[in-house]
Amino acid sequence: MPRVPVITTGIDTTSLTGACHTIYQWTVDSPRSRYVIAGNVHVVMTAREDRQYQQVVAEADLVTPDGMPLVFALRLLGHRGQTRVAGPDLMWQFCQDYPHVPIFLYGSDPQTLEALSIRLQQHFPQLVIAGSYAPPLWQREREPTYPHVQADLQLIAQSPAKVVFVALGCPKQELWMHQAVAVSPRPLVFVGVGAAFAIHSGRVRRAPRWMRAIALEWLFRLLQEPKRLWRRYVVYNPLFLLLFTAQLLKRRFPKP
Repeated sequence: MPRVPVITTGIDTTSLTGACHTIYQWTVDSPRSRYVIAGNVHVVMTAREDRQYQQVVAEADLVTPDGMPLVFALRLLGHRGQTRVAGPDLMWQFCQDYPHVPIFLYGSDPQTLEALSIRLQQHFPQLVIAGSYAPPLWQREREPTYPHVQADLQLIAQSPAKVVFVALGCPKQELWMHQAVAVSPRPLVFVGVGAAFAIHSGRVRRAPRWMRAIALEWLFRLLQEPKRLWRRYVVYNPLFLLLFTAQLLKRRFPKP
């Protein structure tokens, strides 16, 4: 899977089924822990502003194109068959395709985790949910690194889980996964899935398919949570468009 630079962030050209198969293969034969990032405009723009986070994204084993703006970007860069590989879809598809692989649900809150577990078992009766845990709130401004990562990993490692779905929100979940792979007591695959827990538990409605197809899911989410998401979409989206347009122009009209 070639990793293609979009502004300053590398995005892997993979598909939903391809990404699921890659994760499964890692559970079978990888001698070390790995982590997967669902990359969207927020990820790309945060990486551009935060050098530490940029390194975290660069070191990820897989960065999928989450969000239609990145899908369109990859198509314009020559990968015309690129499709979207969003965190919520990646989690759902993996549970559907590989229900025998034990999973662990890490993040969100106890009520959401309970509702999520029930819904997953209803849809995938054979699914092995090895455990779940809602960690205490991490205030990155006060603590640059997550203070309980080793204790949490001991809890996860005591279960038979092979894949850990992580829902802490960007940029916390990526930073947490980067810490986790370095100290995990046994090989695990960590997959950052963003809002997947809230969506699949039924706590948050997802945008209709037609809005997702034409890159308007951001508008649906903004209308749902304007106070929390306004900067992400009102500031980052136009800036992304401007910077990517500059990248395209440099590519098509290189300096002699």
